[in-house]
This record gives sequence, C-alpha cells and structure tokens, in this order.
Amino acid sequence: ADSKITRWSMVNNCIALVLDETPFYAESGGQIGDTGTILGDGIDLTVIDTQKEHERIIHFCEGDFNKININNKVKCTVNKERRDAIRRNHTATHLLHAALKEVLGEHVHQAGSSVGSDNFRFDLTHFEKISIKEIEQVETIVNNEIIHNTNVIPTIKSFDEAQKEGAEALFGEKYGDEVRVLTIGKFSKELCGGTHVNRTGDIGLFKIIEESSLAAGVRRVVAITGKDA
Repeated sequence: ADSKITRWSMVNNCIALVLDETPFYAESGGQIGDTGTILGDGIDLTVIDTQKEHERIIHFCEGDFNKININNKVKCTVNKERRDAIRRNHTATHLLHAALKEVLGEHVHQAGSSVGSDNFRFDLTHFEKISIKEIEQVETIVNNEIIHNTNVIPTIKSFDEAQKEGAEALFGEKYGDEVRVLTIGKFSKELCGGTHVNRTGDIGLFKIIEESSLAAGVRRVVAITGKDA
C-alpha cells in the first residue's frame, strides 16, 4: 500500500510514524501488532511493532529516516508470513471457544487472550482442571471444523442486531453502535475486530500444548496451529 507520513517523533530510540493510510494492524483485542517495512525515496524503515493510541495507529520503526523526506510517498509492506500465522491463531481462538463450551458447558466464557504468531493463549472461566480426555475432545471438534473448510465471514452490524443474532461478546469490553461480527458457519459467531483466515482449512492443524490454572475459577489454554502444530 502507498501512504504518506502525517506525523513522526522519536520514542524510546524508535522512529514513531503516523500515516494517512496503513495496512498494518495495531495491537488490539489480544492480537499483537504487525511488523514489516516502510520504504520510500530516502526512507528505509523496518516496522518492529504497531500500536494504537486513541484513534491513531503508530508504527514503531528502526532504520534510515530523514525528516527532509517526510512529504515523499512511502510503500508499506506487512510481513505476510507472520501475519498469516497470527490470522490462523486468531481464528482458532474462536473455534476453541465454541469447542470448550460444547465439551465443558455453557458456563465457559473468554476471560482474556493473547494472539501471536508462534502460539496463542486463551483464558476461560471454568471451575476445575481440564482433563486430558476433555482436551482431546476439544482438539477433535476444532480439527473437524478445520477439515470442513468453512467460510469465515466478517460483517458490520449494529450492536443490538449482533446481540439479537446471538453473537458472543467479551464481558466488560466497551463496544460502539456498530460492531464487526465474525461468523464461522453455524459453529461460531463472535464480535471481533482482528485479522482472520478466509476459510477454516487455512488453519491446517490445531493442537493444545498447555493447560493450567490462572486464578480461582479461571483456566489458561495455550495452543498452536499451522506449521507449528
């Protein structure tokens, strides 16, 4: 994507840029920020993190930058392999959530998450250790949904409409009048603004690698997908 720099500053020895348009996803909703490159005439930057500050998306960069070139157009390129790994993991959190409800019960709710490129963690409300048998059941349900290669469809709807359709919302999260609803066939429907695969088959394979206690009544599951799995 071609963009223009609208603001810059130095933050903790990094060049912090704001662009008029950006393909970079800023850390939000548990998903880590994108990395990649910003290149132009006299500008050669590596984006090491992307964060959101109010409504502004800030690109933290290292490399060569001279403010003389601030009016030059720049070409932004997201690290595709890393982004694809994050997308696989993020969609898998939705499948995991639905599978945990099916195996453990409807009392299960998301209590936090962190979606990276190497793995993801999913915190859930549950009153006891998740047994090996239950973990195997969850893995089977998720992998069957992956094999079905279901379309992953994002839509923008009013918050009231999404609630009427039964979309899962994160408890305590503040939502606007309009929300993004991610629908995976009849299996999952959640509010989510993150990046996702186009079809569940893109995930490849899902595997839980860790289950632990986080706090009273809260468990943590760590899982991997794709090549890592």
